[in-house]
Amino acid sequence: MNNIVTVKNLEKSYNKKKAVDGINFVVNRGEILGLLGPNGAGKSTIINILATILSPDNGETTILGHDLKKDVKVIKLRIGIVPQDLAIYEEITAEKNVRFFASLYKLKGKQLEKQVKEALELVGLYDRKDDKPKTFSGGMKRRLNIACAIAHKPKLIIMDEPTVGIDPQSRNHILESIKILKNEGATVIYSTHYMEEVEAISDRIIIMNEGKIIAEGTKEELKQEVNDKITYSFHVNNLNELSNNHFSGIDGITKIKITENVIKITAEKSKDNLNEIISIIIAKGCKIESMSSKEASLETVFLELTGKNLRD
Repeated sequence: MNNIVTVKNLEKSYNKKKAVDGINFVVNRGEILGLLGPNGAGKSTIINILATILSPDNGETTILGHDLKKDVKVIKLRIGIVPQDLAIYEEITAEKNVRFFASLYKLKGKQLEKQVKEALELVGLYDRKDDKPKTFSGGMKRRLNIACAIAHKPKLIIMDEPTVGIDPQSRNHILESIKILKNEGATVIYSTHYMEEVEAISDRIIIMNEGKIIAEGTKEELKQEVNDKITYSFHVNNLNELSNNHFSGIDGITKIKITENVIKITAEKSKDNLNEIISIIIAKGCKIESMSSKEASLETVFLELTGKNLRD
């Protein structure tokens, strides 16, 4: 079984508004699939459906060879869920937290002790096992949340925004932990709106917007979609009456964004139109104080596909 998850024509609506609009995708064994999109894109709805928390309106979903509609209890025992909202007990020790959640999956005795220890070691909290989470930083609580979700060694781990609001050190620790889980044979679905995280850990990426999948592939494949483009940024001291229309006659320009004293223009590399762009800026009385250029990244891919930045 190469496909750990298969989703066909999945739909979910709230008050007649489609949060998930007929999407299809698979998750392959042993991969980290990044689910990328802004708030409201439908990521959390998909995560909650796969985690058996929500029921879809339509569609077919198979997880670890089991039908989501018929085999919910079996699926629950074989997956690990890291929710966006912390699911830990502040007043009992870190070790007791992990022990409690692991015991829900029928772990007992020495096997329970061993896997609780391994989970705490993985997230870097074994030295704090006797401390209560109420004494932890936000990042440490997030790491404990992960330990509670993986102690039973699930084949599929589903993570919904696991690094929200934490410090860079904890974020890096979590990302490294996810790579280790993959190397140990786990499959991971990782939902986030942080571009740099999916670039760092994902084998494959699904980009979502307004309930639909708008692109899918490795980061290299996604970048190839806009690889012939380059984005120029001009910092000017006086925009005057400069507008998008002034650049409309230049062949090869695909995006223009003018805000305050910054002009961002995305253009086809092959058209070699930089001199023409600069000439128009100067002709309109704008003094260029600095200029930079940036080639294709996931951020530019997202901007090309949606017309907006990821965290607008």
